Amino acid sequence: MQKLTEKLKQDIHYIESLNSCMNCGVCTAICPAAEFYCYDPRVIVDTVQRQNEEALQELLKSETIWYCGECMSCKTRCPRCNTPGGVIMALRRLSQEEGYFTESEKGRQQFALKRVLGTNILEYGYCVTPDIVRPEMHPEQGPVWEWIYEHREEFYERVHSNYHKEGAGALRKVDDSTLGELRNIFEVTGGKAFLDNIEQCSLNKAQEMGMDSENYFLHTYMDNNGKHQ
Repeated sequence: MQKLTEKLKQDIHYIESLNSCMNCGVCTAICPAAEFYCYDPRVIVDTVQRQNEEALQELLKSETIWYCGECMSCKTRCPRCNTPGGVIMALRRLSQEEGYFTESEKGRQQFALKRVLGTNILEYGYCVTPDIVRPEMHPEQGPVWEWIYEHREEFYERVHSNYHKEGAGALRKVDDSTLGELRNIFEVTGGKAFLDNIEQCSLNKAQEMGMDSENYFLHTYMDNNGKHQ
């Protein structure tokens, strides 16, 4: 079996982001996430450079790699022209491919993203549509959104949206030919296989946790254990 380190080194984000870290810690000093989380990009890069398979596996299972906001402030300050944020992107990808993302709460949220964004792109041609922004899952939207959601056909007609209709305009129905082309792009580029792997690994974890897929989705979408500090 190919080692995790070898797989990581094949990722283009890793190749372009890590030259030779001297462990100075400037990345941590400039990192916005480090101010709010127990998060240290210097330690992450150091762990990767050591090429210890056991330590790398633990990193892929951890909450840590999901705290990065990918702002790339680290890139602008590193004296060796490294980009720790890019290394973390490669770590996330490897965690997703190997299924380790299901071992952390933040990692498990990949399932929510897959269901909300990935599935909707392939089914409707949109990342987000009003149909999926259910009020009970978005209480921050308040009572106005609840009314709009319940009366969305009428509402979008009144604001001249082409909601669920053929032709041009916002929220239009994406035609079958365009959807077919979009799905084919995902198929040939490996995007579909990537999303399918997220789905399968997540369903396996749901079974392990004694949940059905819907309850597991709600768990990944809404739960927060309050320990991310």
